Amino acid sequence: MELFFDILYVVIGLIVGAVIGFFIARKVMKKYMKENPPINEQMIKVMMQQMGRTPSQKQINQMMKAMNKQL
Repeated sequence: MELFFDILYVVIGLIVGAVIGFFIARKVMKKYMKENPPINEQMIKVMMQQMGRTPSQKQINQMMKAMNKQL
């Protein structure tokens, strides 16, 4: 019977560790993405120019807000 409880403790410990690890990794990634966004204003400006549009600063700011809102 003691073996059963030992195995149960190990399984519970692994599950708790996985859950805690998930939330820590999630927090770290959100912080990293906020500090180092995958796209910046210059990239948005170039992308819009390639589509044949001359973006205003207001349009760029709107797109940046939309990107940041997703994070």
